[in-house]
Amino acid sequence: MVLYILIILFIISPFFPATRNPHWFFRTADFVRIQSLFIQFILLGLFLYFEKDYTVFSWILLVALSASILYQLYKVFPYSSLFPRRRSHATSDGHVSILAGNVLQTNSCYPDFLNEIKRFDPDLVLAMETNKNWENCLSEIEDDYPFTVKVPLENFYGMHLYSKKELENVEVKYQIEDDKPSIFFDFPVEGNPPIFFCCLHPAPPSPTENETSKERDAELMLTGKRIRKLDKPTVVCGDMNDVVWSRTTRLFKKMTGMIDPRVGRGFFATYNANHFFLRFPLDHLFHTRDLYVGEMVRSKNFGSDHFAMYYEIHHKKKVQTPKNPKLNGDDKEEVEELIEEGKNSK
Repeated sequence: MVLYILIILFIISPFFPATRNPHWFFRTADFVRIQSLFIQFILLGLFLYFEKDYTVFSWILLVALSASILYQLYKVFPYSSLFPRRRSHATSDGHVSILAGNVLQTNSCYPDFLNEIKRFDPDLVLAMETNKNWENCLSEIEDDYPFTVKVPLENFYGMHLYSKKELENVEVKYQIEDDKPSIFFDFPVEGNPPIFFCCLHPAPPSPTENETSKERDAELMLTGKRIRKLDKPTVVCGDMNDVVWSRTTRLFKKMTGMIDPRVGRGFFATYNANHFFLRFPLDHLFHTRDLYVGEMVRSKNFGSDHFAMYYEIHHKKKVQTPKNPKLNGDDKEEVEELIEEGKNSK
């Protein structure tokens, strides 16, 4: 009986996000798809081992569990290293590298993160969950990274950016919530249009933070609308507090036409760095089709509950920024609804 109850639970729960209910209880199933898929395979094996006399109910459970497994595989398989990867054959005519990591405000292992910066030697360093203590620690790199954007906060949503090159058109915006900043800027690439960067860290839906995903979803949709108005190479990166197979992130990619370099490379699960069995890919980078990602590496553990991600982003030689994809009426309506709901939830 216990086995039957568990099987029914794991048949139904993967479909909770499909209800589009923004409450954290319904969205959690998106985060744990890899873990729940593993449990589903165990339940399937136990069912096949212990079930001796197959009844109609038994067959219904078996078919339903198999269908739920296939549904989850459809969601996550493109982000595994087994999925065929589209490799770019374009020639690079300029690149920028970035190390982006949620350092955890209460983490005091400052030298470990500084060692990661030294190891990768990126053009840009994006640190999230930074406060004054972290700002003081990171001042050590300012000889190499003299161009900075500093937003120290004590609410676990501070953000600091360090650059080897002078940045253009820098903006710090609070798109939805008054205490959750985003950083926007242009990074110059010699001989090419500058690359526009959107650095985000919206709050997750959880029992301890925002009860729903409305604010997070709205911030991603607002960013997508801004990108659709641009005609330049663009990168979006940061701790998105969402998984790439969620409906919201898929809608964001659909409205912008941006590429997720994780596809075909692996999950690159970045949270929780302290528990290998409970990790989710929450830190992302998306880019327009006139760019491609060469090297993509997850950092070592530096005391945070997140790993950082290092990316080398190349501009494709003789490739123009593509036009924005068209959205149908339903998609446009959903985008506006998500933005409106996020604004009204404040």
